[in-house]
Amino acid sequence: MRQRILITGASRGLGAAIARHYAGPDVLLVLWGRDHERLEQVADQCRDAGAMVTLRLLDLVDPAAALAAIDAEESAGAIDIAVLAAGLGDIQGRHERSEDPARMVRLGLVNFVTPSAMAAALADRMTARGHGHIILIGSAAAFHALPFAAAYAGSKAGLARFAQALRIGMAPYGVRVMLVSPGPIDRPEGRQVAAPQRLLMQPADVAARIVAASARGDAHLVLPWPFAALRLVDRLLPAGLRDRLLRSLRPK
Repeated sequence: MRQRILITGASRGLGAAIARHYAGPDVLLVLWGRDHERLEQVADQCRDAGAMVTLRLLDLVDPAAALAAIDAEESAGAIDIAVLAAGLGDIQGRHERSEDPARMVRLGLVNFVTPSAMAAALADRMTARGHGHIILIGSAAAFHALPFAAAYAGSKAGLARFAQALRIGMAPYGVRVMLVSPGPIDRPEGRQVAAPQRLLMQPADVAARIVAASARGDAHLVLPWPFAALRLVDRLLPAGLRDRLLRSLRPK
């Protein structure tokens, strides 16, 4: 029987890399994305690897549509693993004193509200079956108050706390929840971050590490390792020094 794996944000970047990594003869991939042409390209690559693939075009800015789609997917067959990888990045322009409110609403929906609601809906279905795995893709930015990306960091922080709470709540029912908090990934958004180039990760490498951590049953994956250390540094620095350091990280 084929394992059924849902992956959002599968048309590009990390979501596409995760889809390609999971692709194989014993897998049915349910790929969601916003870019039809790119999604078809990823689907063809996965089919070449032996996977069965179904596609859905959906923008997660609409939580109601996403929840209806979850119901439809579950009606077609139980989802064994859900990788909620879709997300939006944003960096405040140098001439902006604060972030655009409409942009903040969109980031809040796509990065936090919709994936959290989807995870809750999936968890409810999985608890009835007594098994399942939900992987939420957050960001290392969730643990730092980035003044030039307040909406992004804030939305990912909300997702991180939700993932922790959901994991604790679902454990007695056989449903596993894992949070992934990656640093910059080699894509246009990631290359804007003021971080050493040696810390810039390739999507395929990140995908492989996520799948391996999932197989081990990890609760939280932070990568690369220096970003785990930075969480401690952020907490230990005096507030004034930390604030100056965070302001200095604004990308050019």
